[in-house]
This record gives sequence, structure tokens and C-alpha cells, in this order.
Amino acid sequence: MSRDAPTSPARRRGPTLTRAEVRELFARLRELDPEPTTELEYSSPFELLIAVILSAQATDVGVNKATRRLYPVANTPQAILDLGEDALRQYIATIGLFNAKAKNVIAACRILVERHGGEVPRDRTALEALPGVGRKTANVVLNTVFGEGAIAVDTHIFRVSNRTGLAPGKDVRAVEDRLMRVVPEDFLLGAHHWLILHGRYTCKARKPDCPACVIRDLCWYKAKTPGTIERGIVDA
Repeated sequence: MSRDAPTSPARRRGPTLTRAEVRELFARLRELDPEPTTELEYSSPFELLIAVILSAQATDVGVNKATRRLYPVANTPQAILDLGEDALRQYIATIGLFNAKAKNVIAACRILVERHGGEVPRDRTALEALPGVGRKTANVVLNTVFGEGAIAVDTHIFRVSNRTGLAPGKDVRAVEDRLMRVVPEDFLLGAHHWLILHGRYTCKARKPDCPACVIRDLCWYKAKTPGTIERGIVDA
């Protein structure tokens, strides 16, 4: 093992992490980023809700470009209803699936005004009843706005959870359920953001940057990129 290699806890026989390794994984991610948060830009619960709806099959960078134009004009449910669907489309036309998203945003705003006094509800069932809001979007809002220990499993979290052995699962719900069981409570609030950012910038889909990965010696991924420490073994 190289001198600068992190020291990993005792390993187990299968391709899943031990409790000690899970804690070590999150401790290292937290050390890199003590206060993680979403890269979506927002200044209110409603702004985050709309940004997350728009982010489906789109990048955070692309969504931020659109909302920087939209929010100075309309950033409340009633203001977007007053703006109207046709005008809304013009602001979000650079985002994929903008026609369907415009319909959903208008419909969601109408429900927020009519049923919730224009406020974003803190209830999962109420959130998921909004057009364009599924379990993942609801989890993002509950975690980021309301400080609940929810984990929204997107493609990045799904990939990292399966590659590393943190929380293997065949589908996003299976991964979410397992994460909720294995992530220590004191890491639960930040876990969603740490895993997304790790998947977005280090554990990338096509070519993970394993040499720069702080959890590489904990990870069970067999196809590590060269020059990495694979479960305590230097791969030159």
C-alpha cells in the first residue's frame, strides 16, 4: 500500500461495505465538503421545487440558466400562473421536455395556490400529488428545504451505491431503501448531496476518476481506472 493511501477498516468477504466502512466512507466525504448542498440555485422552497421539476433529464447548469431568467419575473405560484403557460415555455425552452414541464409547473402552481395557500407542503403525499413531482423530487425538497434525512436516488447515487458496494440494488427504490438502512444517522442529512457530487465529479459513468477518489480503497468496483488503490492493493 502506498504511504498516502487511506487506511480502510477491516473488510468483509462480499462486495458490500461493512458498517465501519460505511461510516469511514461518509467521514471522508464530509471532510472534503462539511456542508454539502444542491447545485440548483434557489432562494425559497418554491424556487427549489420548480428547479427540481425542471431538472428531470436536464443538467443543473442548464436549469440554473433558465431560472436566472424566470425567477426575477415570476418566483411564486401565483406569479407563474399570471405569467401563463405560453410565456413560461419561452423562459424554459432551453431545457429538455420543456413543453411537458411547462404544463406540469402550471398545474402544480394551481394546486399550491388552491390547496396550500401558495406554500410548498412539508408532507410527502402532498408533494407527490403535484404534477411533475415524483418520489425523487419530493425527497430533494424534504431533504434540502425541510432538513429531513431523505435520499433522492438519481443516476449518480444509483451508480455510486452499486459500484462501491455501499447499497447495491436493482432499481432506485431498492437502493434508496438500503441507503436508509445503512447510512449512519449523523450522516443522513448530507448523504444525498455527498453521493450526488461524488458521482457527478469523481465516480463518473464512463471513466471514473479513481486516482483522485478518497474512498477508492473502500470501493468494490472491479474496473477501477489505473493507478488506484484497489481494496488495499496498489494497481500501478
